[in-house]
Amino acid sequence: MPTIHLIDGEKGGVGKSLVARTMIQYCLDKKMPFVPVETDRSNPDVAGVYKGICQLAVFTEDEKQADKADRIFELAMSKTVVVNLAAQSHRAVQSWIEKNQLIELGESEGVSFCKWFVSTGGYDSLNLFRQSVNSSGDKISHILVKNFGLCDDWEHVNSDTAIQNIVKKYNIKTIDFPKLAYKERNIIDQNRLTFAEARAYKEFGIISKQRVVNFLKLAYAAFETVGIWYEEVK
Repeated sequence: MPTIHLIDGEKGGVGKSLVARTMIQYCLDKKMPFVPVETDRSNPDVAGVYKGICQLAVFTEDEKQADKADRIFELAMSKTVVVNLAAQSHRAVQSWIEKNQLIELGESEGVSFCKWFVSTGGYDSLNLFRQSVNSSGDKISHILVKNFGLCDDWEHVNSDTAIQNIVKKYNIKTIDFPKLAYKERNIIDQNRLTFAEARAYKEFGIISKQRVVNFLKLAYAAFETVGIWYEEVK
């Protein structure tokens, strides 16, 4: 069934857009039918990079504009959707899902939800992860994305009883999202390169290109460990 992949993290600066851009490139490289959606109006960097294919949507608690997110579900009726969520959009997204009973509608229409929660490993980030999981229970699958670009030691999370109890209770999968070297990332961001363009960027030397290739290889392998892409990829 098509899946709505919500790239979340609630805070700004946790790496949501990098994860979203990497997932978009994954879908492109795997040649799967999908639509990327940008919902960040203040910093639409995902749409800026993948502007040729990225759709726009808005999550808001304003009832007069609540239907601006509806196209996400409508797109998912026929293909997978990758959604880059803006910071502090949890309440608006939760309200949209609950008021429209989208979990139940999804079950009848063959559409599922999956939230990729990008974390820095910090206290605030992990607390927001707990809130997100507890607010949706087992209705929305969660994947904890450990951003190794911002934290290279996750032992404190692995030994955190509260976090591990939630992971076990809701059978939450976790992935290690690799670090993209600063030099290459800065150039990619500055020039708004897609990862396909970055792999062949003339200003990169052979080793820089290899770093990009290795980053994508590790990220793709991490995405596939959760076992939810089979139907889309095959």
